[in-house]
Amino acid sequence: MSTHELYEMGPVDPLWQVPASGSARFRWDYDDGRERLLALYAKGKDKQWDGATRIDWDLEVDPCDPLGTPDEALSLYGTRHWARMNDRDKGELRRHYTAWQFSQFLHGEQGAMICAARIVESVPDLDAKFYSATQTMDEARHAEIYARFLHDKIGMLYPINDNLQSLLGDTLRDSRWDMPYLGMQVLIEGLALAAFGMIRDTTDKPLPKQILAYVMQDEARHVAFGRMALRDYYKQLSDAELREREEFVIEGCYLMRDRLRGVEVLENYGIPKAEAEELSEQSEFLHLFRKLLFSRIVPCVKDIGLWGERLQKAYLDMGVFDLGDSNLDLLMSQDEEIAERLDAERFAAEEQARVAEVAEAIEAGADGGA
Repeated sequence: MSTHELYEMGPVDPLWQVPASGSARFRWDYDDGRERLLALYAKGKDKQWDGATRIDWDLEVDPCDPLGTPDEALSLYGTRHWARMNDRDKGELRRHYTAWQFSQFLHGEQGAMICAARIVESVPDLDAKFYSATQTMDEARHAEIYARFLHDKIGMLYPINDNLQSLLGDTLRDSRWDMPYLGMQVLIEGLALAAFGMIRDTTDKPLPKQILAYVMQDEARHVAFGRMALRDYYKQLSDAELREREEFVIEGCYLMRDRLRGVEVLENYGIPKAEAEELSEQSEFLHLFRKLLFSRIVPCVKDIGLWGERLQKAYLDMGVFDLGDSNLDLLMSQDEEIAERLDAERFAAEEQARVAEVAEAIEAGADGGA
């Protein structure tokens, strides 16, 4: 079955064209660049992996409980709609929510791939071009993995959310070379990392845990790249230029906050949009989820030098201002360690299984010989 046939909420135009502006910049001096970025580039080369082999795709996934989502995390929980649902209906609701969430991950990863390619094209520094080339490959791998999970394990996709599409379009249409960094590396990637991490740390299902842990290992490098490049560049900008970037961040953060409700799922169940929005806003789980989702963005924005009065007021309004003091380096190092630990545990278990098989074969042979 084609992906096009798996989309919920009606037919989807398979092609979205975004008119791009800006210059392609070549760099003719091939001298050594910034040591930190070149080290990150070397790490990006060394850490390439194949999603078809590193991930155990033979693991079974129950489409009606793909993530082990508790009832309380669903927006309909405790409502009159929930009271009318049987177990099958609730399982189908979980399937739809997972399809919606991972579809946004998928569409965001394709956007990240395109933005990384745009950075290769437009950034003036050769060391940044080198690293962005490795990131383009990373994002292609992530899109491949999420598409396979949705197609083979869930059997359903949702179209890109309007707010995510709006932020992607704004990012790609801007002619300034730093905007793909700011829109993608800081906002969209930062938000995605927090969402990935929340699911990775709460799910008891091995396949999605593998997918998210390994993707996050890559994304930790990507956010580090954006921080390095933008921190250096923003030190050179005027107050007016910094305010323009802060306005972009403010608008993008509100867009992304409002994207997170999954209203499309409830609409797909026949609930009017106004009621679906109200039910989503009443969810205590959503309020906690929203705050956690900004745990990567706020300290990153502060770190790169965007911390003007209007931006601080916006974060106070969102209730996430205190996240500015979070230790982003610690979060990123933990992302890498979790992926490495998961690998070690998996391969140790596989080795133990192989040893047991050999021992059984030897024992069976000895019994036969006797």
